[in-house]
Amino acid sequence: MLDAVDRRLIEATQAGLPLEPRPYRAVAEVVGIGETEVIARLSRLLEAGAIRRIGVIPNHYALGLTANGMSVWDVDDNAIVEAGARVGALDFVSHCYERPRHLPLWRYNLFAMVHGRSRDEVREKVERIADLLGEAQRAHEILFSTRILKKTGLRIAA
Repeated sequence: MLDAVDRRLIEATQAGLPLEPRPYRAVAEVVGIGETEVIARLSRLLEAGAIRRIGVIPNHYALGLTANGMSVWDVDDNAIVEAGARVGALDFVSHCYERPRHLPLWRYNLFAMVHGRSRDEVREKVERIADLLGEAQRAHEILFSTRILKKTGLRIAA
């Protein structure tokens, strides 16, 4: 499925696109093809599923969002799909997903990451989620981040 140029293209972009006004042109120079071909090949690789997505991974701390908390929710299993969609649509939730419960130790089945400039701001946003969920949620907690973990995707070798 991947030819030699595709492989060079993936190797050139897997650590991120260059922070330049025309990042695809910079990648084209590294790979030895034209900018238009870079864009066409990346589009084809996306459509084929060889590349899952091209997106931004923000550093929340550098943006001033230093009080980040994973809110965890005990949500009625019959309401979790709708609840997750509603919570995930909030502009202050970066990701929201369902996880299995591990009773009797862990009752929570819905996770939503909330970002803020202070812990009070995060707590206020979590209360907005509680209001949104209403009776569909039975309990929740906030697990505040204490350090940044390195985020990287799969890397292929040359």
